[in-house]
Amino acid sequence: MTVVTRFAPSPTGYLHIGGARTALFSYLHAKRHGGRFLLRIEDTDRERSTEAAVQAIFDGLTWLGLTADGPPVFQTHRFDRYREVIKRMLAEGSAYRCYCSRQELEAMRAEQMARKQKPRYDGRWRPEPDKSLPAPPAGVPPVIRFKNPLSGKVVFEDLIKGRVEFDNAELDDLIIARADGTPTYNFCVVVDDMDMGITHVIRGDDHVNNTPRQINILKALGATPPAYAHVPMILGADGVKLSKRHGAVSVIEYRALGFLPEALLNYLVRLGWSYGDEEIFTRERMIELFDISQVHKSPARFDMDKAIWVNHQYLKSAEPATIAPEFEWHLRRIDLDPRNGSPLTAVIQAQRERCKTLVEMAEKSRFLYAESVVYDGKDVAKHLDAAGREVLADLGPRLSKLTRWEVAALHDLVHGYAAQKGLSLGKVAQPLRVAVAGAAVSPPIDQTLALLGRERTLARIERALSSLHQRA
Repeated sequence: MTVVTRFAPSPTGYLHIGGARTALFSYLHAKRHGGRFLLRIEDTDRERSTEAAVQAIFDGLTWLGLTADGPPVFQTHRFDRYREVIKRMLAEGSAYRCYCSRQELEAMRAEQMARKQKPRYDGRWRPEPDKSLPAPPAGVPPVIRFKNPLSGKVVFEDLIKGRVEFDNAELDDLIIARADGTPTYNFCVVVDDMDMGITHVIRGDDHVNNTPRQINILKALGATPPAYAHVPMILGADGVKLSKRHGAVSVIEYRALGFLPEALLNYLVRLGWSYGDEEIFTRERMIELFDISQVHKSPARFDMDKAIWVNHQYLKSAEPATIAPEFEWHLRRIDLDPRNGSPLTAVIQAQRERCKTLVEMAEKSRFLYAESVVYDGKDVAKHLDAAGREVLADLGPRLSKLTRWEVAALHDLVHGYAAQKGLSLGKVAQPLRVAVAGAAVSPPIDQTLALLGRERTLARIERALSSLHQRA
């Protein structure tokens, strides 16, 4: 059997963190077993579904690298297929027409609640042997209901939760097509899973109550139900369901916050699953080790500090060339042209130890790509005093005569000057750093000057001296 999983979001908003984790778990399960991972857009809710939300789902999955093994399936493109299956079910007697009006249903439920019974459809239009049904009322379009078994149990072995049972007596006859003919969610899901050959359904545990209904419909259609795995929800650090008040919940927001996609995937896979004490996993390692049956039964808690820690590990260890496209994206977001400065990989190499996110890296690298710098007033006052200005005036000509503008040569020049003058390195490096970077924090001074280049370095020293002379 070829394992086939699917991620089936509704395009009513952004791709949220919980959905991304579900997609990841589905992807990993399929890949570990040499199977296929498919994408289905459940867009039958026409009032709430939007093209922008569809695109947000595509963008989020593309950024994360969770590529489907085939084109996406749109439920709105499959209405003819749904009508065909409903026609068959009506002919076979596993579905029937119900002419109850909204008022009748509301009265039915009110009476049941008054008797302290569970509100449910009472089966008044359900055909049974020796049961007489009234003539269909004129002008009333019927809904189509599934004829759920009246007795017995629905039992399935959830790959995470274990054995789950539902009494059929607790399930009423589900509407599978509305009065206007549009199919309903639980019915579309069943037909889609059957037609797409889905073998494993991995989804949030808020869908557990849908599962027995879907299994019964699949059995009525003569299909073998897939295996189910219901993943517990993600909570905030305070133990409440993750929401906007906990911070970013959209996948694309995490890109804007400076996360690498590989780092976010690594953090998500650890929300509810673990492998010993390992914290950092490559995609290949995740595929090799991930086991859906080892996903924890209790909800996971999202910890932003831990997520940022994971991101920093990736920034420190990943090949700079793999980080460069994301770094470029962040530079452009703050109106910097990546072509107007040192190679991205060199800057990443210099900045990665001290930057936990790409937002931080882009901001701290602004001086390398901007035409000019904005000086930090406090750092100017502290480091560009009379002694600092003297250092700049001395170093400018020496730097201009340097034949090799390289880290080693710059290191020797700066350190040699400090030794010659009997100054600590800080007394030399900090005035120089503030002059060329605008602030007292940057990579080591030799790396800073090498990245900035000869022309910009000399121009900024000259500008700093000129600006300070004018102030004086």
